[in-house]
Amino acid sequence: MVQGFSREPGTHGPYTEVPEIPAAGMRRIIRWALTIAVGGFLFGFDTGVVSGALLYLRDEFSLNAFEQGSVVSVLLIGAVIGATATGRMADHLGRRRSLGVIGGVFLIGTAMVCLANGYWTILAGRIVLGLSVGGASALVPVYLSEISPTRIRGRLLTLNQLMITVGILVAYLVNLLFSRSGGWREMFAVGAIPALVLLVASLWYLPESPQWLIAHGHADVAHRGITEVAGKDAADRLVTQARQRIATAKLEPSGDGTSLLAPDVRPALIVGLTLAAVQQCGGINTIIYYAPTIIEQTGLNASNAIFYSVAIGVINLLMTVVAIKLVDRLGRRPLILMSLGVMAVSVFLLGLSFMVGMTSVLTLLFMVIYIAAFAGGLGPVFWTLIGEIFPPGVRAKGSSVSTAVNWIANFVVSLAFLPLATSLGQGQTFWIFAVICAVALVFVSRYLPETRDRDPEQIERALLARFGRRGATRDTTG
Repeated sequence: MVQGFSREPGTHGPYTEVPEIPAAGMRRIIRWALTIAVGGFLFGFDTGVVSGALLYLRDEFSLNAFEQGSVVSVLLIGAVIGATATGRMADHLGRRRSLGVIGGVFLIGTAMVCLANGYWTILAGRIVLGLSVGGASALVPVYLSEISPTRIRGRLLTLNQLMITVGILVAYLVNLLFSRSGGWREMFAVGAIPALVLLVASLWYLPESPQWLIAHGHADVAHRGITEVAGKDAADRLVTQARQRIATAKLEPSGDGTSLLAPDVRPALIVGLTLAAVQQCGGINTIIYYAPTIIEQTGLNASNAIFYSVAIGVINLLMTVVAIKLVDRLGRRPLILMSLGVMAVSVFLLGLSFMVGMTSVLTLLFMVIYIAAFAGGLGPVFWTLIGEIFPPGVRAKGSSVSTAVNWIANFVVSLAFLPLATSLGQGQTFWIFAVICAVALVFVSRYLPETRDRDPEQIERALLARFGRRGATRDTTG
């Protein structure tokens, strides 16, 4: 999440107080959101495309297990740097222009990888790609939040995760298309298309965030933009209210707000960081990154392994759509509890399938169930929760720290997976993931309250209650 931009309690986007936005205005917001979420598509595409490309570039450059793991995971170093740096850039340049910069950096990284002539040049290109992927992961949720009406905020925020899964699926299909020729350079090159879309859209199509404009003294520009979407009366009211909030709360774009280590904030920080680590340490990206490699271990050749990995991409996409429909109906907590429970069982069975030599069909089935469980709960709901559990004064900072931990955990797990699988065995490695999911299930059951339909003060009280802090009201949800 972009650092240094906080909101007052009970508000999330520029249209919070508008009772009804005209249909034409709502359609325009949705089109903007879809375009912004192309940043999530780039995130997913680069996550998925390396899984197929790795099968061919490893042979061309004679990469060992550590080198294969580093080609995958070095992107995550760039992502941590990109996610951290994007906060300052987005506050200085604005959300729209920053998104264009991210698209441009992705184009540069893609060119570097496609023209690489050895292991070290591939690593350099992957780091540059990581800068843009990390930047997109930090900026897109903020940008979406700041243009979202309250009643569809949950769905528009999970749109980012949907586009990530679409990107993964498209990457698998691209891998399949070029698998017969072994064209790993062509696989990466396709990513230049959505990057160019982001760059062009930021120059000529997308609006700047009204909240950023008002906070930086451009209320007249924000007023014109809101008028086009919600009408003049609504624009007058929203701009006036935003100015009053900034004046009374003395909110500044670079303000840090209350410390994340303050007693009342600490429960949110613990939950946010734990969920961020669990989302990766539960093993999801080892499946996404190495799906063809894992399936190949069951006896299928590279082309067939890539073909079956497409099924994983389809399930990932479909279950994310299900989660988007349920997140504002069932709530966040039930979805995560169900997700972690099924993940623990399915990844345990996946490990067992390798240890006792089950058929390729059963191995693929357990992988698909695991992906479905993640995509239907922990995957998209995590990104919703980190935008909700922190108090308004530290929401941006807390979300940014959680995002950084997510990327760091992603890096550690991705780098360690192949060496662990080589030394301990594939089955035993998956059992480690199963234990992590089981422990996380206990943690969520004990410490995570429901956040659906609750304002920041209610969420804070519910968190304090679950951590046994004084002055908290009893949390009776779930």
